[in-house]
Amino acid sequence: MSPEEIRTKRELLGETQRAFSKRFGLADGERTVRSWENGEHQPNPTARMILEKLPSKPVFPTSANPRFQFIDLFAGIGGIRAPFQELGGECVFTSEWDKFAQKTYFVNYGEQPHGDITQIDETDIPDHDVLLAGFPCQPFSQAGLQKGFEDTRGTLFFEIARILREKQPAAVLLENVKRFRSHDKGKTYATVKATLEELGYIVRDKVLRAADFGIPQNRERIFIVCFRKNLFEDGETDFNYELPTGPCIPTLVGSILSKDKVDSKYTISDRLYEGHLRRKQEHKKKGNGFGFCTVNALTPYTNTISARYYKDGSEILVEQEEKNPRKLTPEECRKLQGFPDEFVIPVSDTQAYRQFGNSVCVPVVRAVAESMLAVLEDRGVVVPLNGNDDTGTDG
Repeated sequence: MSPEEIRTKRELLGETQRAFSKRFGLADGERTVRSWENGEHQPNPTARMILEKLPSKPVFPTSANPRFQFIDLFAGIGGIRAPFQELGGECVFTSEWDKFAQKTYFVNYGEQPHGDITQIDETDIPDHDVLLAGFPCQPFSQAGLQKGFEDTRGTLFFEIARILREKQPAAVLLENVKRFRSHDKGKTYATVKATLEELGYIVRDKVLRAADFGIPQNRERIFIVCFRKNLFEDGETDFNYELPTGPCIPTLVGSILSKDKVDSKYTISDRLYEGHLRRKQEHKKKGNGFGFCTVNALTPYTNTISARYYKDGSEILVEQEEKNPRKLTPEECRKLQGFPDEFVIPVSDTQAYRQFGNSVCVPVVRAVAESMLAVLEDRGVVVPLNGNDDTGTDG
């Protein structure tokens, strides 16, 4: 591996030589990395193996001939972006405040997300056809449905609403936790829906489960799809869109488990395991079903992986023969969220667990994206897959 390749990989990760050296457990840190980049020494076999897995260019470049433009808000590591880009979209703006998620996003998409969306003027955001956002769930200070758009001030949904009012994209996809519908006794969702309608959109929503789309995870999330009313001649009466239903093919956890020997560091300690067992017994005595959960290759699906998975892995522990159960590896988490094999995880295990736990199940988003783009293609917003604005058809 040439010095230039090593330097390029480090720079793509946005790391100093000292930070980069920590990936290899080097005692003398940046001095060794500097010697690699100066061509004075070659990495040892272990370091070379790690280096070869790191990308030297964005893993998922934008299409040279995009069919439509979109923006990606509260972007995380790009789980919602991935299918829309794969289906021919060009991301023209993205925002994510977490610096570790920004790193993962940049390595995979070659784009450094803007930071805090509350500090970005909506007029500075490029025009786009589709707005994507997996936004946080927050209560509203108002009772709701009193002032419409004004009710959303002080919440992160307001950031979406102000961009929609300014840019009026043809379609919107919002994603949130299942309980979003009932959050704050239903006031939160009612205010969001009323605001979207006030801004000129037809709103549809549905709770979709990852296990129904081929991924062995009992992850349920609400997807809210909106289309601008003026795309349809008679408004909502001319609108018959429904969110997709998964094929519901049976799944097995074994499909995401590593076929190779898993490092012992993922096996939970005796102390942690004993704590899990004790708490499970306590819950059982109280008559509730809380407690850790174990799976094996023949288990149909796992519980929902969350951002707190890095703490103790209690929601998903993998059974092992003659050993304590283990946590999923970051690679297994990637598979459990349906990210492609090429997706690079450039951060620590702790950050990887947080990022995948906070992300979306990509195959579910892909199905929603396909259904949305079919409508936009029919309405002339999106260029057909087998054509462009210049080709056209006879008749």
